[in-house]
Amino acid sequence: MPQKDSFQPIQITDELNKLLDVLPPNIYHHIKNHPECNHLIEVVMDLGRLPEARFSEYAIYLGTTSISAADLEYTIQRIGTFSDDNRAGIEKTLHRISAIRNRKGSVVGLTCRIGRAVFGSISIIRDLVEIGKSLLLLGRPGVGKTTALREIARVLADDFHKRVVIIDTSNEIAGDSDVPHPSIGKARRMQVSTPELQHKVMIEAVENHMPEVIVIDEIGTELEALAARTIAERGVQLVGTAHGNEIENLMKNPTLSDLVGGIQAVTLGDEEAKRRGCQKTVLERKAPPTFEIAVEMLERQKWSIHQDVAYTIDTLLRSGKPNTEIRTVNQDGEINIAQETFDDTELLKTPEYRQQPKTATQPRGWRASGKMIPIPSLRSKDANKLGETLEFDKLLDASWYQFENKDNGSKAKTFNLEGEDLPIYVYPYGIGRSHLEQVIKILQLPIMVTKDLDSADVVLALRSYLKNQSKLRQVTKMRQIPIHGVKSNTIPQITCTLQKLLGVSEMQVSKTADLRLFTRGDNDDELEALEEARLAIEQIVLPKCQPVELLPRSPKVRGMQHELIEHYRLQSDSSGEEPNRRLRIYPI
Repeated sequence: MPQKDSFQPIQITDELNKLLDVLPPNIYHHIKNHPECNHLIEVVMDLGRLPEARFSEYAIYLGTTSISAADLEYTIQRIGTFSDDNRAGIEKTLHRISAIRNRKGSVVGLTCRIGRAVFGSISIIRDLVEIGKSLLLLGRPGVGKTTALREIARVLADDFHKRVVIIDTSNEIAGDSDVPHPSIGKARRMQVSTPELQHKVMIEAVENHMPEVIVIDEIGTELEALAARTIAERGVQLVGTAHGNEIENLMKNPTLSDLVGGIQAVTLGDEEAKRRGCQKTVLERKAPPTFEIAVEMLERQKWSIHQDVAYTIDTLLRSGKPNTEIRTVNQDGEINIAQETFDDTELLKTPEYRQQPKTATQPRGWRASGKMIPIPSLRSKDANKLGETLEFDKLLDASWYQFENKDNGSKAKTFNLEGEDLPIYVYPYGIGRSHLEQVIKILQLPIMVTKDLDSADVVLALRSYLKNQSKLRQVTKMRQIPIHGVKSNTIPQITCTLQKLLGVSEMQVSKTADLRLFTRGDNDDELEALEEARLAIEQIVLPKCQPVELLPRSPKVRGMQHELIEHYRLQSDSSGEEPNRRLRIYPI
């Protein structure tokens, strides 16, 4: 989703000369003369080893002389005092110097990290920052979490005129000085004497200084996580970072899992366990997440967005894959938003499947030995159930041979839409792409799926995603592209929406469902189960208004049968215990 108007030019301030001035002369000259010194990330000085300069893609040694104790002392004398977390800084800069000590407490190594103020670096998530929800940044070291945190504080204080207080434990956000660095704008900064007191300073900030936003770097202990929850429950917006590359790492971390709601083991009752089709003891989210939005910083210009952390955690606990936004910034400054969707199906992945439609063979599974008996109604107690069962078996067997002999080379349907050029280009948002392509291919609809919003004629979006997507509505309105909402990410709902899009009324559509729409793979048993459900509906449930209980199936196949039954606008539920759990179809 290209977007130019919200992009702000990035400006970088690094004050590199002030860091070079504290380094030994031989290291200073090697870095100063390096053609890419402006891209330097850190300088490493270890006793008895060659000094090393690290860049984003590589590292080089600086000269051939090993670091001596005098070299380390030269730098230590020119920087600030080391705190309890072995970090120091340079007055009025954002640079950070971290020490490695031996068992006696003497410094034997220094890591000199270049601190940069990058103005305009959060344009990629500016819309999320301004809505006032608590925001958590995750990512590996060096990906730019603290830089983004500093810029978020400045934007909230200067652009949105909010009362922002930064809890700066190691003076990394606003610099090693009593006067904060200009990069944080009008935001206020509270220093922390020792890292162990960070949680107390967080509470103190709320109680004494009436902030609207609290900014915290590196939430790492259980007390800090508890303090963050306390702040969030007082109605203060939180912006922070935490240890972990992905939200799943945070969920599995017992110390920090409270940031995303916490995890607890729950024992279900017998009926609930049967309804869910799972074990009696399951993991569930304990409470609402402290942070409502989570951002995984995959790379400096590629971020993964979880706009509903509660939904993400619930999905992960059920062994699912949540749908996320992937936002990137290209070289032209365009912000591209793509919806990353996960789907269990293997359909449409192989060229062989795309070239020819699925055909069925004589069933070899449950139908080979089982019987499907309709549940007798009160009005038909004396009916000849045995005769009905045998008649239904004959119909089912005959249907398989008709299905095999069906002409696969059917011609494409013709559509005559007045004033509409075909095909119609659809941009999916939150819709399973494989489901969408499956419906288009099997129904032979004149629709093309596109990944480029500029070339789209219409946006097809999940209704639940549209509620909080004011940006999507704004962008489509600007481009004059209509949005069609889909109630749920199922085959019947997608099919119904596409037919409405093409102006095809229900009278023009065959009432008999194409079973290939509901399959998930190249499996005869799947088609067998769907054909069983279709015949039960068309031969018993609809004409005779009788409920029908189908043969036992796996959870995956029962899900396909549920979608087929929904296509006929009927109700169904599951009964029995695995592996004999089966579907029951009810008349209208």
